[in-house]
Amino acid sequence: MQAFLNTAIKAARKAGDIAQINFDRIDSNDVRTKSYNEFVTHVDEQAEKAIIEIIHSRYPDHSILGEEHGMQDNDSEFLWIIDPIDGTTNYIHGFPVYCVSIALKVKDRLEVGVIYDPSRQELFTAIRGMGSQLDGRKIRVSKHTALQGSLLGTGFPFRDQKDWLEVYLEIFTDFTKIVGAIRRPGSAALDLAYVASGRYDGFWEFGLKPWDVAAGVLLIQEAGGIVQNIIPDTDPVDSGSLFCGNPKIFEAMKEVLSHYDKRLKAFA
Repeated sequence: MQAFLNTAIKAARKAGDIAQINFDRIDSNDVRTKSYNEFVTHVDEQAEKAIIEIIHSRYPDHSILGEEHGMQDNDSEFLWIIDPIDGTTNYIHGFPVYCVSIALKVKDRLEVGVIYDPSRQELFTAIRGMGSQLDGRKIRVSKHTALQGSLLGTGFPFRDQKDWLEVYLEIFTDFTKIVGAIRRPGSAALDLAYVASGRYDGFWEFGLKPWDVAAGVLLIQEAGGIVQNIIPDTDPVDSGSLFCGNPKIFEAMKEVLSHYDKRLKAFA
C-alpha cells in the first residue's frame, strides 16, 4: 500500500500547489453554481485534472470518483475517491480553510487516505493497519473523556436544508448545552483530520458526499477513533451523514443522537 500512498501524496501536493497559487485570485467571473449552495471554479477543475493525470499515469486501469468529473468506472477493484478542493466556498472568499482529500478503496474497503492542507502545508496520511500520521509523525485521537468541556466540530446543512435543518438545529442545541465549544470552519475533510489528530474531540454532520469524508474516515479509524452513520442502517461514507470521536466522546455523542433515531430513519 505504500506505493499507493506515495501516489496519493504526490497528487495531493500537486493539487494543493495549484490551489495555493490561485488562492485569493478568484473573482465572480470564475465561479459557477453546480446546484443550490454548491460552487465550482476553474481551479477545482484544474486541480482534479492534475490528480487524475498522476493516478492514471501510474495506474491507468483504476477507477476514479471525483467531485468535478464524476465516476470514471474502469470496472476495477481499485477506486480512488478525490476532492480537489474541500471547502470551495471558503476558497472563493479567500478564507484559508480548505484542503485536498484523496482516498483509495480496494474491494470496497478503505485502504489509503490523504488530506493535505496547502495553507498550513500539513499532510495527514493513513494506511489501513499502519496508523495515521501528520507530517510523518504518528497521531492519535484526543484523550478527553466527557462531553462537558469538549471541543466538537460540525458543518451546517447546506445541500438539503429543507430536509436536514430542523433536526440538525435541535441536535446542535442539545450539544451546545453540554459541550465546551463547537466549531464550524467549513471543510469537512479537515474537520475529520482534526478529530484524527486530537484537535477536536468529536464531529458530526449531515448530507456530505463520499469525496468529503472517505479519507478522513480512515484517518480517524487508524488514529484510534470511531466513526458511525448518524442515520440508522446506512454506511457513513455512502450516506455522508456521520458522527465520530475518540471512544469516550463517541459513546457520549451516540447517547445524545439516539434520541433522534426514529426521525432520522426517515432519511435512510
